[in-house]
Amino acid sequence: MRKFLKYMMLLMILIPFIVMLIWSVTSNWPWPQLLPRNFSLRGYFYAIHPTTKAFGILLQSILLSVVVTVITLAISIPAARAIAFYNFKGKSLVKVLILMPVIVPMLSVAMGIHLTFTKLGLANNYFGVILIHVVPGISYGVKILLSIFELNGDKIEAQARVLGASPLQTFRYITLPLIMPGMVIAGSMIYIISFSQYFITFLIGGGRVVTYAMFLFPFVQSGDRTIASALSVIFILSIALVVYISEKSVGLFYQKSSKYYV
Repeated sequence: MRKFLKYMMLLMILIPFIVMLIWSVTSNWPWPQLLPRNFSLRGYFYAIHPTTKAFGILLQSILLSVVVTVITLAISIPAARAIAFYNFKGKSLVKVLILMPVIVPMLSVAMGIHLTFTKLGLANNYFGVILIHVVPGISYGVKILLSIFELNGDKIEAQARVLGASPLQTFRYITLPLIMPGMVIAGSMIYIISFSQYFITFLIGGGRVVTYAMFLFPFVQSGDRTIASALSVIFILSIALVVYISEKSVGLFYQKSSKYYV
């Protein structure tokens, strides 16, 4: 029964992707045909044609999301560690406030931030878009890493310090390997959230900062299923590729680190 449910869930995930994949290589798929009769690569030719700048926008979006992920993790790691291991007044309130960007609709949050960014000169540029993407990412980053820190505790770190390890050595050889699985999960979530943002990117970027999600959205609305599906397939595969590379990088990290524990 468990295997049956697992395969059913997998099938439910794959069917929409398969349908989208078929739509990306056909120009016409009328009802009630089970499969289309005419196939076309028009959508993919459009995606790679230099005049559309789709490939360049895709690379810019990947780079932007990677930068957002790095910045967010750099903020989330010390924040999560401080919340996990230090007792202070209002600690429970801080935990709730961290989740506010997720609980409160991002529309209302972004509108208020947009006014502030306009006054500070951060609107309509990449730096402002990076900062606004960090806001929802911190919620996921801190929450996931907080659970990892609370689960592992700080006794191993304390033991390393007692044995003479410096703070940098403790972080490099103890803390980082312990939290690496959480970092991969948090980083993947942050990257996907950043790469998928449309409204807050449009609002803060003012239309001058164009990401792949913004490039894709008009085709979804226009009803051109061939191009929309082709761009969506590229969208999904690009996310899957980055997540795959991050997981492989973690594997290499553990392989290199394992020699210190032999």
